[in-house]
Amino acid sequence: MKVAIAAGGTAGHVNPALALAEELRSRGDEVVFFGQTRRLEATLVPEAGFELVPIEVSGFDRTRPWTLFTALRQISAAVKALDAHFAQVGAPDVAIGFGAYVELPLLRWCAKKGVPYLLHEQNSVAGLANKTSAKKAHTVCIAFPQAEKAFAGKAKRIVVTGNPVRRSVIDASREEGRAKLGIADDQTLLLVFGGSLGARHINQAVCALKDELLSRPSLRIVHSTGKDEYDSVVEALALTDEEAARWQVRPYIDDMGSVLAAADCVLSRAGASSVAEIAARSLPALLIPYPLATEDHQTINAHLLVDAGAAEMLGDSMLDSPDFPELLFSLVDNAAKRALMRDAASALGAANAAQALADEVEAAARG
Repeated sequence: MKVAIAAGGTAGHVNPALALAEELRSRGDEVVFFGQTRRLEATLVPEAGFELVPIEVSGFDRTRPWTLFTALRQISAAVKALDAHFAQVGAPDVAIGFGAYVELPLLRWCAKKGVPYLLHEQNSVAGLANKTSAKKAHTVCIAFPQAEKAFAGKAKRIVVTGNPVRRSVIDASREEGRAKLGIADDQTLLLVFGGSLGARHINQAVCALKDELLSRPSLRIVHSTGKDEYDSVVEALALTDEEAARWQVRPYIDDMGSVLAAADCVLSRAGASSVAEIAARSLPALLIPYPLATEDHQTINAHLLVDAGAAEMLGDSMLDSPDFPELLFSLVDNAAKRALMRDAASALGAANAAQALADEVEAAARG
């Protein structure tokens, strides 16, 4: 069947969509993406081997109400462009939007033409585009049960599928990942990251523990700082060549599947994609939710793992307190504790989210 996917803007929207697309392609379905040529999807989608049909739209800034008129005008023009496109190539059997305003033209075209569409909400707090599109959706698929309340009374059907994770993350080999990083089997690897933009407070708190972390001879660290934070972290750590062999500092991790597979534990923010990847790899984690996230949704995200016993959580304001090193070192030093957390994460079945979402997409097309 032919599946149209609208996703864009950030890796948090695009990577789950690509995970679904990979699963659908493995089933023999034809997948085409719709997105913007100036955003992240323009790079990630073609790299994954999928066609990207350009849609040009702009978002609505609620702090500047007059931008609504420009946004609506662009959406209307994009719907007409889709009319012309599908007249040439044929209509899809089903479509799915992954949030953000780029999905609106495709979903409005589907509603107009009677093509069934689904929504996928990656976060525990639903975005405006998905809430706007829910009424006519065949199914709203959510990653976190807490998101259901945003669609109650608006959507015909709500299903918890989880957040799809790409095969490159799920299928990555621990042995190959460790070999690539130069880490022995009997060493413990701590992965530190704050999302694609980094997390200054986490970086500072970890740097302050440099001597205590490196006092553990079997500990190795891979530290993704974020591009803007890289120079300041390198300066703060001032690693010798011997120390740098044990503490790898990177601005960004472009082979996240390999590094996650190699890791024993994680210190991270609690973005939806990060939580999904940590859960899919069954990695013990200490999560520090970003305190300024909309409606504190990263704290809600983190509870998926924390409530299951697969992670611990600490407020950002507590990073400078004794609680932070206490929690971090109990994670690094206690292999038995990590084993229990891995078992708890495995029970969540997060690695099956792409299959569950693909089942819903195919069912909507058949129905």
